[in-house]
Amino acid sequence: MGKKAKEEKTNVMRLLEQAKVEYNHYCYANTEAISGVEVASVLGQNVDKVFKTLVTVGKSGDHFVFVIPVAEELDLKKAAAAVAEKSIAMVKSKELLGLTGYIHGGCSPIGMKKFFTTTIHHTAEEFDTIIFSGGKIGYQVEVSPKDLKKVINFQYGDIVVS
Repeated sequence: MGKKAKEEKTNVMRLLEQAKVEYNHYCYANTEAISGVEVASVLGQNVDKVFKTLVTVGKSGDHFVFVIPVAEELDLKKAAAAVAEKSIAMVKSKELLGLTGYIHGGCSPIGMKKFFTTTIHHTAEEFDTIIFSGGKIGYQVEVSPKDLKKVINFQYGDIVVS
């Protein structure tokens, strides 16, 4: 019989608690889910309310964070327009840890080493809560977008491929 993964608190959870923000957390560390769509399925959640965090770099050299539904693809042109950049590109996986403090697959919009301009896809407004990375592979947190504003500053935008 498989050992149950020990539940642990991530920095994201600690930051939410410091801000007195209510959240639910999920651990899928003992599953084989890798993609966001698989994670949503394992958690028994609507795939549209599970979001992934993407880190980009603009032509200016500034970095930007985009949070989009896991089944969607970031539209680089729309994303660039949302942050008034000529163009943006995805940050390479190997640069992610040094830049954000997170590794690929465990990147959360909360608790990065430095705050970057953050845009969340506008469909997040349709849900009472959204689910995104808890800052470590295998962990997700569920927070209301309204409460998320108490922890990070962000804007909504139309940023996915339609």
